[in-house]
Amino acid sequence: MTKARPARAVVVGTGSRAQLFTTALAGRRRFRVVALCDPNPARIAHHQRLLGQAGEPRAAAWRPGDFERRLRTEGIDEVVVTTVDALHDAYIVPALQAGCRVVTEKPMTTDAARCRTILRTVEATGGDLAVAFNYRYNPVHTRVRELLAEGAVGEILSVHFEWLLDVRHGADYFRRWHREKQSSGGLMVHKSSHHFDLVNWWLGARPREVFGYGRLGFYGRDAGERHGNRRDYERAHGATEAVGDPFALRLAENDALRSLYLDAEQHDGYLRDRNVFGDGITIEDDMAVLVRYDTGATMTYHLTAYSPWEGYRVMFNGTRGRLELEVEESRWQPARLRSVSGKGAIHGDKAMANASGPRILVRPLWQEPYDVPLPGYDHGGHGGGDERMLRALYGPADPGLREGTESTVAPATARDGALALVTGLAANESFTTGAPVAADSLVPLGP
Repeated sequence: MTKARPARAVVVGTGSRAQLFTTALAGRRRFRVVALCDPNPARIAHHQRLLGQAGEPRAAAWRPGDFERRLRTEGIDEVVVTTVDALHDAYIVPALQAGCRVVTEKPMTTDAARCRTILRTVEATGGDLAVAFNYRYNPVHTRVRELLAEGAVGEILSVHFEWLLDVRHGADYFRRWHREKQSSGGLMVHKSSHHFDLVNWWLGARPREVFGYGRLGFYGRDAGERHGNRRDYERAHGATEAVGDPFALRLAENDALRSLYLDAEQHDGYLRDRNVFGDGITIEDDMAVLVRYDTGATMTYHLTAYSPWEGYRVMFNGTRGRLELEVEESRWQPARLRSVSGKGAIHGDKAMANASGPRILVRPLWQEPYDVPLPGYDHGGHGGGDERMLRALYGPADPGLREGTESTVAPATARDGALALVTGLAANESFTTGAPVAADSLVPLGP
């Protein structure tokens, strides 16, 4: 019997998050990373080293302008899209049209027009597009879904969801390209799409109407000067004014950050360590949102990007009681902390030493509250969600995943990606207009 050839894969966008996919594919004999696509040769070189460390051959280096032509001429089967969010559709659409299976980092895209184009392409081609919502694979989140589906608190009438980004993680969105809404869609699209997808998935519901308020109240020049946090520098590297600034990112202190960004600046001028209290920030850092779902349930949601601690609380109010989830990922952040992540990650790769375990508490009507037993929990790798997601997308690694990383959660589809996106898009529009926004007015998704 002839041995099947490995699926030929391309990783598009070779920044920090892409490392997860490059190493995952390199660790599975069923796949071969044959190309890396990025305008920056230094970042491609970083990923070439990752392939070499896994014993894999070097991949071809593609320029973005050559992507569509080379897809069709070089027999590509798999495409991973991890570029700047606003560029996702430029690679998703031609890859689907070329018959490739596509995995895209969340969010699927950043505006309604691009979302509609992607959905039309999926329908026209019958293609396979998965969105990398790794939070679905966190075992605590899976347990919440099971409890709700089992009717632990009856029919869900309302949800309160508070997510807090601490001043290390939250600040990082204001140093890099995410600070520009035209590139990221703002935190309502880039970050909160995770949370909106979870609620859609937990409730088995879709958003109908969204209203919200958002502002830039902590970061940016004006707020920084008003609160006494601003120091006068454009970027941290080489700036004497940044010495001792707890909001400054020191790229030279971490090998991966140096390789991916500091050593890559000469090719495209991209600065990864800009002043979070600088000019040109067009996203919000404090957002309050109200959502109504097709089930009749409502959600109040708040995202804070400047908290002293990091974590989240979700409360489900049902006809038979209340379920409360709390996860504390950092109790506090020291002012001076060197990143020890081998991937250069600011958050999600390594757990904080002061993190505490998650808790699910069920409060039934007329009964004493009880804690739900949870398996051992690791805050690293996004609560174990990264590895479980990779297994769902690509199968087990070679020679196999460590025990306990299996998951039966199916990958999120293009429709799932659109349903998560539309809540953030509607919130952004409501921030501007001051009026409620019907989700279907942006992306009609049918019943």
